[in-house]
Amino acid sequence: MTPRSRTAHRPVPRFLSRSSQQKANPMRCYVDVHILQTVPPSNLNRDDAGTPKQAVYGGVKRARVSSQAWKRATRTAFADHVDPRELGTRTKKISALFAERLATRCQLDPEASTRIATSVLAELGIKPGKKAAETAYLLFFGRPQLERLIDLIEADLPRLTGLDDTDLAAAVKDVPVLHTLGTGHPIDVALFGRMVADRASLNVDAATQVAHALSTHAVDVEFDYYTAVDDENLKDETGAGMIGTVEFQSATLYRFATVGVHQLADNLGGDVEATVEALRVFLTAFTTSMPSGHGNSFGHRTTPNLLTVAVRTDQPVNLVSAFENPVRPDGRGILAASVQQFAAEMTTAATLWGLRPVLVASTYSAPDDTQATATLTKALGAAKPFPEVIDTVVAVARDRLKDTAR
Repeated sequence: MTPRSRTAHRPVPRFLSRSSQQKANPMRCYVDVHILQTVPPSNLNRDDAGTPKQAVYGGVKRARVSSQAWKRATRTAFADHVDPRELGTRTKKISALFAERLATRCQLDPEASTRIATSVLAELGIKPGKKAAETAYLLFFGRPQLERLIDLIEADLPRLTGLDDTDLAAAVKDVPVLHTLGTGHPIDVALFGRMVADRASLNVDAATQVAHALSTHAVDVEFDYYTAVDDENLKDETGAGMIGTVEFQSATLYRFATVGVHQLADNLGGDVEATVEALRVFLTAFTTSMPSGHGNSFGHRTTPNLLTVAVRTDQPVNLVSAFENPVRPDGRGILAASVQQFAAEMTTAATLWGLRPVLVASTYSAPDDTQATATLTKALGAAKPFPEVIDTVVAVARDRLKDTAR
């Protein structure tokens, strides 16, 4: 018997389908994003009891912000960089949105637009929800895709509005709803993917993975006891009108995400410029976004203290192992030691395991110590302004995609 190839056992990243793996592997491209960010007292992401989320790592409790929370913040931030009409939405109300666009764009009355929307979308075959005109679960799709559905039926609307329900269903049964929602994805669907339990043909392999953010050090949850005074109290009235507590923590967080640029290009139909623009938007939004939990109470929004972007052709590399041994205060605070441990782990991944990026670009504040600066520069590259880092990474991704297309 011929020995089984070892490559047959190589794990396939979740965002890379086996069908696309064979054609993508020779020219694959991963963009890893590493961020160290210090946040003050805050409750960015809480559990069902209102407690800031935590995790045990390296034997100690860490502050944690779930990947879902930061993906939501990132996706919301896309609207600052892209026309919201060109983005996707995740909702149970696709039928209601479709009907609303029909009524607005084609001057249909609400009843007619609802009938047509319901009939056209029947091809999806998604389980209905408990409420009328809602699906059983959230569906992620692009607003432009709804517009393209309207394009397909707009000329025939005068006839369709006069049909009864049975004839209407027959008249729209050949409208390519699945094809329309399965192609021409907006960048947020292309990046984060989509799973439709009832219609596997609508699934989109995610091009992005986002890790749960973890503090680089041990963290305890603290309590803020607060009171509120009734502004209309008379002079002889005392006591609080409200008493409560809110839990919080402060931390230096390690954040990680990776983008499979080859998968992103596949999701965007091979359009190189659309792919690198989506990459640019993601890098900018992920780096600068912040979950908004209890934002009014804590005013916790900060900027990252370090950003390192690594372009790889081998595999994504999450460097959270730099902090398995939790950072401890040493008179310089937590951040400086966190940066040093991260840089050391980046070097270890390259020298010990041979996982060498083709590009490393970083934004950070150089320390006062000359030797420490030299160490960081060797591991992370010379510090560059944030826009320059993004431009550099996008240029490398563009060149790689063009090489793949040749």
